[in-house]
Amino acid sequence: MAEIRIHKAGILTTVQDLGRFGFQQYGMPVSGAMDTYSLKFANSLVGNNLNEACLEITAIGPTIEFDSDTFIAICGADMQAQINGIDIEMYKTIEVKRGEVLSFKGLKKGFRTYFAIAGGIDVPMVMGSRSTYLRGKIGGFEGRALKNGDQLQLGMSTNKPQIKQISNEQIPEYKNSFTARIIPGPESTYFTVQALTDFLKSEFVLSNHSDRMGYRLKGKTIQHKTTSEIISSGIAFGTIQIPPNGEPIIMMADRQTTGGYPRIATIISSDLPYLSQLQAGDKIRFKEIRLVEAHELMREENLI
Repeated sequence: MAEIRIHKAGILTTVQDLGRFGFQQYGMPVSGAMDTYSLKFANSLVGNNLNEACLEITAIGPTIEFDSDTFIAICGADMQAQINGIDIEMYKTIEVKRGEVLSFKGLKKGFRTYFAIAGGIDVPMVMGSRSTYLRGKIGGFEGRALKNGDQLQLGMSTNKPQIKQISNEQIPEYKNSFTARIIPGPESTYFTVQALTDFLKSEFVLSNHSDRMGYRLKGKTIQHKTTSEIISSGIAFGTIQIPPNGEPIIMMADRQTTGGYPRIATIISSDLPYLSQLQAGDKIRFKEIRLVEAHELMREENLI
């Protein structure tokens, strides 16, 4: 069976698909790709099912050798991908030959990139998904981030992909500041009018204590009216909780299934892939929109 060899693993490279759905009632997080747009784009370019397992690469890219001729695609953050030291294009189907080596010169824009290969990454399915859940040490490749020397088997590609390229109009633009659109959360009434005003008018900075589970924000502290805790309730990708210290936490792909802090707002699904490309030190603002607007955006982008 065809495989790829990981000579250098990078900082945090994991196997991810679109997530592990249907098990949150048992306490199992969804996990999956942080930037689902980029994973889907990459899979589409190599002829895979959009949910096929890819590599999610964070900050510093790996070095990968191919043991057979195949097709790949790189989407998401620009880490200056190369084959045998020669620059390759992103958002395009790339043909590679046996013995060639993929590497990355360094991060230019964004934070996470997605590597798809024809046939996908063939790791065991766990609860219907190949995604890595790092805290639980399940899924992906041995439930962990990749290490130097790992060898990953590939799935069977049923047909030869056509060489395709995503149009410039569809390629996301990543910046060091982002305004995330939100709808009010179930506990938005737990905050004073001034606190809600501060939340919408303030600029927050992404803390270096952020990860795939949650983004911690630094900036104006958001004051609760009285209590800073609630009966544990459901958490979605993009839920914003306000803990006792008043510093917002945005729940991300590896979020827990329930939480006990008031949920002031939820970021709309359309903005989550952009949010996932931010890194520590980047700036975030929030803009409230109506629920009907959020649904319309989801329809436009085929999210519902």
